[in-house]
Amino acid sequence: MKLFASEGNPHCLKALAALEVTGVQCDVQYVNHEERVVPFLSRPALPALLLPNGLYLFSSNAICRYLFEVSGQESSDLCSQWLEWEATDLQPAVLRALHVAVLQGKGAEVSKALQGPLNYLDQSLSKRTTPYLTAESVSVADVVLWSALYPALSASSLAVDVPKSVQAWFDRVAAIQGCQAAAQKVLQGKGLQGMKNYMQRQPAPQSSQCRDTLSHNSSPTECDEGERVVSEEEMEAAALTWSKGLDSCPVATERQHPILPQEGKRNILLTSALPYVNNVPHLGNIIGCVLSADVFSRYGRLRGWNLLFICGTDEYGTATENKAREEGLTPQQICDKYHAVHASIYKWFQIDFDFFGRTTTKKQTEIAQDIFWRLHKRDFLVEDTVEQLRCESCQRFLADRFVEGICPFCNYPEARGDQCDKCGRLINAVELREPQCKVCRQTPVIRSSKHLFLDLPKLEGQLDEWLDKSTGSGDWTANAKQITRSWLRDGLKPRCITRDLKWGTPVPHPDFAEKVFYVWFDAPIGYLSITANYTDQWEKWWKNPQQVELYNFMAKDNVPFHSVVFPCSLLGAQDNYTLVNHLVATEYLNYEDTKFSKSRGVGVFGDMAQDTGIPSDVWRFYLLYLRPEGQDSAFSWADMALKNNSELLNNLGNFINRAGMFVSKFFDGCVPVMELQQEDKRLLAQVGWELRQYIQLMDKVKIRDALKHILNISRHGNQYIQVNEPWKNIKGGDSERQRASTVTGLSVNIACLLSVMLQPYMPAVSQTIRKQLNAPESCINTMLQGTGTFVCALTAGHRIGTVSPLFQKLEADQIEALKKRFGGQQTQATSQNTASAKPAAAPAPVAVAETAAVNGADPERARQLTQAVAEQGDKVRTLKAQKAEKAVITAEVAMLLDLKKQLALAEGKSPEPTPQKGKKK
Repeated sequence: MKLFASEGNPHCLKALAALEVTGVQCDVQYVNHEERVVPFLSRPALPALLLPNGLYLFSSNAICRYLFEVSGQESSDLCSQWLEWEATDLQPAVLRALHVAVLQGKGAEVSKALQGPLNYLDQSLSKRTTPYLTAESVSVADVVLWSALYPALSASSLAVDVPKSVQAWFDRVAAIQGCQAAAQKVLQGKGLQGMKNYMQRQPAPQSSQCRDTLSHNSSPTECDEGERVVSEEEMEAAALTWSKGLDSCPVATERQHPILPQEGKRNILLTSALPYVNNVPHLGNIIGCVLSADVFSRYGRLRGWNLLFICGTDEYGTATENKAREEGLTPQQICDKYHAVHASIYKWFQIDFDFFGRTTTKKQTEIAQDIFWRLHKRDFLVEDTVEQLRCESCQRFLADRFVEGICPFCNYPEARGDQCDKCGRLINAVELREPQCKVCRQTPVIRSSKHLFLDLPKLEGQLDEWLDKSTGSGDWTANAKQITRSWLRDGLKPRCITRDLKWGTPVPHPDFAEKVFYVWFDAPIGYLSITANYTDQWEKWWKNPQQVELYNFMAKDNVPFHSVVFPCSLLGAQDNYTLVNHLVATEYLNYEDTKFSKSRGVGVFGDMAQDTGIPSDVWRFYLLYLRPEGQDSAFSWADMALKNNSELLNNLGNFINRAGMFVSKFFDGCVPVMELQQEDKRLLAQVGWELRQYIQLMDKVKIRDALKHILNISRHGNQYIQVNEPWKNIKGGDSERQRASTVTGLSVNIACLLSVMLQPYMPAVSQTIRKQLNAPESCINTMLQGTGTFVCALTAGHRIGTVSPLFQKLEADQIEALKKRFGGQQTQATSQNTASAKPAAAPAPVAVAETAAVNGADPERARQLTQAVAEQGDKVRTLKAQKAEKAVITAEVAMLLDLKKQLALAEGKSPEPTPQKGKKK
């Protein structure tokens, strides 16, 4: 191997530091900054690593990761997250800081440029108990981040304000001899001046506003220095495309069920990970699975793809049995209750499934048992006796979710018996330290039980061959690939597919008649059985890999079961099953600075979002804006208000409303004649380019990044209106009036395009815009076919409808009330109330039909719950009068009691009954 580096190049510091720390044997050759080392690149790229096979690595982070892996130090998922953050957030900030310090001599501005990344790093470090970013020892993440920050933090002349935890970590890494040696080789002891020659040859970095318009509410003029240059050819081509209009474009047709694969079409089978039926989904669950899948399915239909979107509730397994015990219901009653809850929530969020089913069906039993027997016949199942935890108090073996303890890998105190929610590692329950039975909290004992295992080692060769093909040709997210590789790295082991439970798909083998299938063998088969309940021609989707592309959407904790266990089951069954082509996994969405918790009242759950009075489209927008595509993200009420008020209200809504209002006010509701000048053609080219970027990103399922280009178009539009001032020109002479006419006509057509691009994200808003513009139906499909074409959809003379504002402002007091309501503080507040306490005065109403919670009270919520309690009470009385089955009455009574508790909280009272005088509590 040979590493090519240049002195004074801060990127080379990372590679040299990794080389020094790992001790990998590698020649180093120093070259000029502008030397083209990699022969197939048209620009210089240093550092560059020439591999033994003749290939090159020329990304500094990729080189560092490779060197660590060669030395036997594999990168964890957390390392990968840090490397992505360094590349997308830290590195641009560092380069801006070095540019102003080295070339402009403005050292005082360095702290400001680095403040955001340093604060983020400080928050992350302060939550860890390990001395380094990911573990007890130094990792590739430490070396890369330290090297990126070294030039700025080691220069005493800059006096950067560094948080204590960051400084302590920085000093620990700096103490490693290899890091100091690398810094000496790159900077030659010259500090910042050692980089001057390199920095002078680099283009000026864009401002943070221009680099990421999603993270800042910047006006278009702030981004002028980074604005894309449009050529004359692009302008003329855009004008020619624009002139073609909608004449030859097909009109969207209604879906006809059942949807089946069609010859000559792109046939897409799209699934969202089946949500557990044992609880109400929170915002993180919704964005990680069903909402992301819904956006892509809506987009696919706009593209003209033949697409089937199926989902349903995962109803078998320990989680359901555990929830049934908690609520005093049968597992079937729990499934019925929460299936309805899930369906209602997704309907409110406008999730447009073609079919939303469930796994407790005859089809599930038939298909799962068929796959089981096919695996058994082909000798892909093995028997073994395993040690399990058994609770002597409950007289039962404890399946995965009936036991909790300390994770043996990361010491997380609430790890489950199958997986740790913190580090994501899979666990055998007997490995837990200090295990407890979740039912009685007693310490279980280890006992033996005979089980069936899927022989993953025997299937590993087939899996490897399929994975190479699927990950090479499909759109797998980086974390999906990394998690799958980590499973395969050490070789697969047999995976138990049976459990000692009652609630599940029965194992048909006579020697295991008392057992059911393990949920992670059984649950993915739910995709097949739900499709079979949708259409008896389900095999045309699931046994047709030649014609069908399968997309799986999920959160990252579900990846190994969809990329290893489930594919192995289908490969071993040898029945020509359709396997996943595109595995799309998100990271986690947290709530403010903590995790969602139903029991602690922390975070917004699906059934609560509607009660806030904030429209579902606004919820969709913000969740998709935050979508944790490359690293974990966090929901924030303050940030939601900021994005609503800046991006939706002041940017997108402002432009669309102004465009429509100008047509109504200045041109009597009819689109005026447009005579394009060069400035207009430039705008057409800019908008067309943003549209094509949007399509390229959406095709690759980069949903969050694609949203940026929608907002960019409205920013272009606002700037265009602001510069051309049609409200002034309309009062001038003929040429000025014609200018106002053109600007108005072009703007309202851009608004029409935005309505189409918004449809996957905000379907109700999209429909409202098209209704206000009276837009032709054919515009919906026209502009997204092929590579994307921005055409004149609203021609001169077209009459629009009534225009009105699309969004409302979220006020500070409203947001503060919501933050308090969902922050887990209401429990503390209600415990402080006494019977003699006077009720607090209700605050003034706020913009979106929400009333502030005072001392835990929420009058509007209480009003809604009072009605719900009355209706549920009537239902219970009716069932009793009809002498319904006891189990049915019990379930409805449980729901009534739950509503009453919620009502008590909303009224600022304790949810528990007040003890009578003279009685002990």
